[in-house]
Amino acid sequence: MGKNVTQKLIESHLAEGDLSPGGEISLDIDQTLTQDATGTMVMLEFEAMGIPQVQTELSAQYVDHNLIQSDFKNPDDHLFLRSACKKFGVWYSRPGNGVSHPVHQERFGKPGKTLLGSDSHSPAAGAIGMLAIGAGGLDVAMAMAGKPYSVPTPEVWGVELTGELPDWVSAKDVILTMLERHGVDGGLNRVIEYYGPGLDSLSCMDRHVIANMGTELGATSTVFPSDDEVRRFLKGQGREEDWTELKADPDADYDAHEQIDLSEIVPKIAKPSSPGNVVDVREVEGKEIYQSYVGSSANPGFRDFAIAAAIVDGRQVDDRVSFDINPTSRQILENLMNAGYLQSLTRSGGRIHQAGCNGCIGMGQAPATGQIALRTVPRNFPGRSGTKEDAVYLVSPETAAVSALTGKITDPRDLEDIYDMSYPSVSEPDPYSINKDQLVAPESFVDDGAPADFEGEPDLGQGDVQDVELEKGPNVVSLPNFEGLPDKLSGSVILKLGDDISTDEIMPAGSRILPYRSNIPEISKFVFEQVDEQFYERSQEEHDGDGWIVVAGVNYGQGSSREHAAIAPRHLGIRAKIAKSYARIHRQNLANFGILPLTFKSDADYENIDQGDTLSLPNAREEIQQGTTVTVENETQGTTFEAQHDLTEREVEMILEGSQISVVKKEFEEATA
Repeated sequence: MGKNVTQKLIESHLAEGDLSPGGEISLDIDQTLTQDATGTMVMLEFEAMGIPQVQTELSAQYVDHNLIQSDFKNPDDHLFLRSACKKFGVWYSRPGNGVSHPVHQERFGKPGKTLLGSDSHSPAAGAIGMLAIGAGGLDVAMAMAGKPYSVPTPEVWGVELTGELPDWVSAKDVILTMLERHGVDGGLNRVIEYYGPGLDSLSCMDRHVIANMGTELGATSTVFPSDDEVRRFLKGQGREEDWTELKADPDADYDAHEQIDLSEIVPKIAKPSSPGNVVDVREVEGKEIYQSYVGSSANPGFRDFAIAAAIVDGRQVDDRVSFDINPTSRQILENLMNAGYLQSLTRSGGRIHQAGCNGCIGMGQAPATGQIALRTVPRNFPGRSGTKEDAVYLVSPETAAVSALTGKITDPRDLEDIYDMSYPSVSEPDPYSINKDQLVAPESFVDDGAPADFEGEPDLGQGDVQDVELEKGPNVVSLPNFEGLPDKLSGSVILKLGDDISTDEIMPAGSRILPYRSNIPEISKFVFEQVDEQFYERSQEEHDGDGWIVVAGVNYGQGSSREHAAIAPRHLGIRAKIAKSYARIHRQNLANFGILPLTFKSDADYENIDQGDTLSLPNAREEIQQGTTVTVENETQGTTFEAQHDLTEREVEMILEGSQISVVKKEFEEATA
């Protein structure tokens, strides 16, 4: 039996384990990606572990989330990240250079390589034949230190594409169709691999759109083959020498199968407040909108902006609509200017913002209260836009642009009747204008005589970088120490939650909160603010026991990879969580920082717990070492039930020691003694 692309990528990087789904594998990591909302913590963790330099082939740090400089916090963190990149041997992408995922694909991505990113949308790199996985920052710091990354062995879900997309339909509608079929947890513990003749009509950036939002399906990663289209893309970026062919064998098989006829897809839209709440645009057309937003890591390509520009060219957007244009890289912005598309967007009423994540993460461009915002972003969780009472719909660039003109949700196919306009044809520039100037090479590139324009790979350990001082402003606070698990753990249920709680609800983003990402005591004041405005005050109250316990439903912790959703609750004294099920990255983050992630054996056990009950785990430390069952006594109700865990031996050690940092620091000190 032949191998699929995912199997080939895993086998070529397998450090431990096997390919049988249900176990655990450890993978050697070639590249890492960090962004500033999570990367500051990664650098603080790397410092805490005491490791001098990164041991990957390439590590890159992007400043793309926290670009608003309303006070000293964000710029101080930018300087801290710059100094950390110098000290540890990491590429530094300057503020305004662009969103991490498209820039990394343009400049660093290589078929056949593995990538671990401290951003949940890192699987976007799978568009060019990489195995790219999103993870918590501490896992990425470990990979930077040369440690393999461990993950549950995924199934490989093969999706065969046939046909071609019709006019007015694009890649965003493909991934929204997948979400309509399977919801936000349909890809759990799976790698989605696309194949088939339909790939011939999808560009690398079309594939990027689909791979990026595979995360919203809960998938471990998304993989495309490295074919002639990938070669064309890399040639356009001046990197054809980085191309290698990587395709599934003709007789390859998959653990699960799916088929999509691209010619049958129609314009789709995800209603508030979940990427899985997908319907045809026809079902909701006619609703008045306030905002139409083009850009983000989910629609980052030149074509995504060019098609919107061609649609609005010579016309004016409705005077009620804020038409927000978020270029995803400085390079794409330059090419849009050169081709005249930027002028079309601005003349139509478009508001041009700096290249970065911006409104996607709630950093500016917040919509009006209760008003509909159409966005080409990957997520529409409640309040993520920066407005608590928001109404964000996820759409394609075509739907966003056409609706901006009409002032209401409009099926883009209707433009042919409204303006007697056929579907515009756009093409990428040839040659493509390349911009490398805002990427700063690691000191090791410069000090050993290698040019700073990406030729060659860093000679790790060379250059006098140990004397580099980390620039820590007053908002950069070293990580707190977390104590290990006691023999007996008891605590009050401080919060009982329902299903599909996202990390945006656990640890909100936005311009008011994210500037504290390098200051755990301060950012902890916003934990669970979206669901309980008094949560921080309640967490400061005295109570019996060793800490607090949170109870939740299914798919707890979906969404962003931000480990602050684990670190900040731990700082507030949360020692255990019991849920019906967890999203993969958040579950790992909990273990990384010593929070015991337990699951209910039955729905009845969940129903029989009330917020405020006192729970006791009388043999917690002993039981997690000896088996998978933990005894839980509800002292308030006078009942006892069994919860379970799926912790590996490695994760059990983290829980016992208090955090993965404690484990690694001890190992490093012993190895260098």
